[in-house]
Amino acid sequence: MVKEWIEIELSMFSAVLLLVLGRVITVEEAFSGFSNEGMLTIGLMFILAGSLYYSGLISHLSVFIFGRNGSSSIYKMMRILFPVAGISAFMNNTPIVAVLIPALRNWAEQNRLSLSKFLIPVSYAAILGGMCTLIGTSTNLIIYGLMIDSGIEGLGMFEMTKIAVPVMLIGLLYILIMRNSLLPERMEYIQDFKEHSREFVVVLKISDDYKGIGKSIQEAGLRHLQGLFLFQIERKGKIIAPAAPNEIMELGDRLFFTGIPKTILELQKTAGLVVMEDEQFDLKQYDSSQIRPFEVVISPSSPLIGKNIRRSNFREKYDAVIIAIHRNGERIKKKIGDIELKAGDTLLILTKLGFHRRWYNSIDFYLISESDEVPSKAQWRTFAAPGILIMVILLSALKIMPILMAEGLGVMILLLTKTISMEEVRKSIDFRVLIIIASAFGLAHGLTNSGVAEYAANIIIEYGSYFGTIGIMISLFITASVYTNFMTNNAAAAILFPIVLSMSQQLQINTRALIIALVLAVSASFSTPIGYQTNLMIYGPGGYRFTDFLKFGIPLQLIFIIISIALLYLFYL
Repeated sequence: MVKEWIEIELSMFSAVLLLVLGRVITVEEAFSGFSNEGMLTIGLMFILAGSLYYSGLISHLSVFIFGRNGSSSIYKMMRILFPVAGISAFMNNTPIVAVLIPALRNWAEQNRLSLSKFLIPVSYAAILGGMCTLIGTSTNLIIYGLMIDSGIEGLGMFEMTKIAVPVMLIGLLYILIMRNSLLPERMEYIQDFKEHSREFVVVLKISDDYKGIGKSIQEAGLRHLQGLFLFQIERKGKIIAPAAPNEIMELGDRLFFTGIPKTILELQKTAGLVVMEDEQFDLKQYDSSQIRPFEVVISPSSPLIGKNIRRSNFREKYDAVIIAIHRNGERIKKKIGDIELKAGDTLLILTKLGFHRRWYNSIDFYLISESDEVPSKAQWRTFAAPGILIMVILLSALKIMPILMAEGLGVMILLLTKTISMEEVRKSIDFRVLIIIASAFGLAHGLTNSGVAEYAANIIIEYGSYFGTIGIMISLFITASVYTNFMTNNAAAAILFPIVLSMSQQLQINTRALIIALVLAVSASFSTPIGYQTNLMIYGPGGYRFTDFLKFGIPLQLIFIIISIALLYLFYL
């Protein structure tokens, strides 16, 4: 499990089956996790978090988070870390980090910054934020489910907040102060990304509702875009190239950008920047579950060759809208409608589902492939998704209904309003994580029934009791830190929960204090990339080595333990 020679979910499920075969646990105990309230709560939370992603809300927030170029390094980090931590308190942090990795990579490239200085801080901020509420991380919900399973009242939505928020703030302060001196500066991974990017040309016309009219390119924020470059402007038939940062933009200007498909699709959604007027396709608010981006390569025998895009009737014939064009790295300097198509041209198009099936065998195109998807919904659905999540949080926090029921109601509303589709639901659920969580309940029963939990508790008590209750807490945090950094936090929670219950019973210590200590301790996966999914996600893109996590994470781990124990002693002991 530690080495991950086999998949973690397979190893845990196999361990549960072995416990059944060895008659350590019953079949009912082995599979109790698959119907446990905590596991089902996590599954529904994946869908609620997915709705935020597929509505396009996170993409909008990422633009706000990064801010403008030219600000200080500390200010840039604050603009990133505090929103990430805040959002992670109320949704699964995995999709947050997943969305920010490519956005951060492009932003770091445009600003000539080292990506390795940002990704570990983002992952750690997501971990720290996730501790602050019951729904912030799947680990909290696992422990919630184990409490219910053990006949203990589950944790409240904000029960751990008074401990977790001060810990989070101190942790973020450590990251801000120490990242420059302890994190590596590696630039080659950003350069590799640029070298392997295929760039398209897109032309956007400024309409009267664009907020940048009368502003310079720099002031309008079009100078340092993520993965895009404004290389010329056409104004009343006159070409302005290169487009200088102080050039004032006017109504009717055509802006020529070169960039990668995903960033082009995001840019064309900007209010007042128009690719083309289309009565059937609303390019600003199209539903990405029904309309998808494709890249099509024009074949040598295509009837489109020699025709310009405006006269080719492309929209009517193929039921698709051309967004941008790629031609062997050439920066095409004509309006999209005036471009004469050639064999080998690659078109970035938006079209309805089924395009690949309809035109796969056609001589018109040499190759058809689905491009990077950009989440998009009607504007009201973009705001409906967070509104429904807030409703779920309030229903649970005010104890109007249990969290599982509140989440179920939220998911039902999302589906009925088509804020999320069934396909997006399936993509949102991480079944691998759910299998790990469900199997963890079986392992917890095995530890209890076999006496291992009681034995481990006795060891912790024996060595920790020399220093009283504080010593017990220190022993628990150190044990949990080792477990969570060298397996997964979910597995660590399941393994240590029965041990914590046994310690509470033997020492007559406040059970909830020990459980909250466990909630915090098993989430603190700072010292290795193994223990937490977001650490594994940023390991490759950041060009990190295992020792980078040890160097930056161990001091944070120690600070975390000291502050957490002090606050627990103040509030509970």
